[in-house]
Amino acid sequence: MSHILITDDERDIRELVGDILKDEGFEVKLAGTSTECIASIKDEVPALMILDIWLKDSDMDGIDILKTVKREHPEVPVVIISGHGNIEIAVAAIKQGAYDFIEKPFNIDQLMVVITRAMETSRLRRENVALKRTGGQSAPMIGHSAAFKTLRSQLDKVTNSNGRVMLTGPAGAGKDVAARYIHAQSPRSDAPFVTVNSAGVDPEHMEEILFGRETSKGPEPGLLEQASGGVIYFDEVVDMPLGTQSKILRVLVDQQFVRVGGAEKVKVDLRVISSSNRDLEKAIADGAFREELYHRLNVVPVTVPGLDERREDIPVLAAHFIEHLHQSQGLPLRELTQEAETRLQTMNWRGNVRQLKNVIERVLILGDDTGPIDVADLPNDDAGAGSDDAVVVLSALAALPLREARELFEREYLLAQINRFGGNISRTATFVGMERSALHRKLKTLGVVTSSKGGARVAEVFDDTADAQNN
Repeated sequence: MSHILITDDERDIRELVGDILKDEGFEVKLAGTSTECIASIKDEVPALMILDIWLKDSDMDGIDILKTVKREHPEVPVVIISGHGNIEIAVAAIKQGAYDFIEKPFNIDQLMVVITRAMETSRLRRENVALKRTGGQSAPMIGHSAAFKTLRSQLDKVTNSNGRVMLTGPAGAGKDVAARYIHAQSPRSDAPFVTVNSAGVDPEHMEEILFGRETSKGPEPGLLEQASGGVIYFDEVVDMPLGTQSKILRVLVDQQFVRVGGAEKVKVDLRVISSSNRDLEKAIADGAFREELYHRLNVVPVTVPGLDERREDIPVLAAHFIEHLHQSQGLPLRELTQEAETRLQTMNWRGNVRQLKNVIERVLILGDDTGPIDVADLPNDDAGAGSDDAVVVLSALAALPLREARELFEREYLLAQINRFGGNISRTATFVGMERSALHRKLKTLGVVTSSKGGARVAEVFDDTADAQNN
């Protein structure tokens, strides 16, 4: 929406107003009849309308057009002008949603003041709606691990297209951050980013929320309409009701829909990004997700790695959360000791980045106001991360002879260190105090191998029994 549509049956007036607005830097379109006006709106919705209330040789007068515009595009301000003005007409126009009423012959300066205010009001309204729906500014992409760099590279490749993107990965890994990054780096960055929380919406009201509805007071735009021109993000799309899935599929094909209780089609211009932490192919097999919709949404699949695949990023993520919580909530600005960073890197983060942020916030709230964050400040109970695994390892050690217990300890210790350093054997060797060649021999003895996963090197125990069975 970037132009002003002037509709007046008097050619001299519409061209005069059009020339003045062009001189002021506005893009202008002209219409002499209601038919031309409606056709122009269907072709491209204007940012503002200047509308004569009396139109000769037209099927609709200005009030009829005003009602139509306010029903279909309530965000568009309409300034009514008329040479037969009176209080009754002005009141009727304002009641129907007109921004203002100006009587002919009008003062150009007065008209410009009204137009400037109307354009500014429209802009602020769109920005306010967009801000509410986006939940504020997008979170930054932070990291330097191989897995993070692979993700960032994949996202950069899709930012300038309109291709539909399907983000998959474990809960809390940052799929919403990746979606907002695509939007922020795309040509649609100034347009809305609207999130549909598929799991958090009552299925009975899903269609009204998405498509909007017609009421006795006029239209109530849904999320699809509010996202037009920008991005609609279907978070955990598998949780969308099956009936709604089929209607969304139709929207993807036609880029238009009908509001609940309405009859006229509403056109939209949308880029669609979806996400899921579930196995989509299994959901299709179970009948929970429509296969055709999957293929429509999964044009560009991107995997968002969990925190276990990017442990190198944990210190910088933790530092970012400390700074963010200090700025946003006034929590203490504390540093992490090296021992605390090591502890965080070796924890088992089932909740991924989201859980890391929660742990940092809890430490800042319950801990001291000054001094660095040390290992003692970090959780070591069930509410923390990885304590169950530590109990299992300690119990296993206690039940083994010394040689086997030492071997188990060395294996678990080296697995944790290698994964902490993103599969980098040289850095691991330096930290544990071994020659690289000696470390390689030790890993071979312990049955520890590294493999590529999500763009990163991950250490794991080689299962020769399973390998033999596969062969």
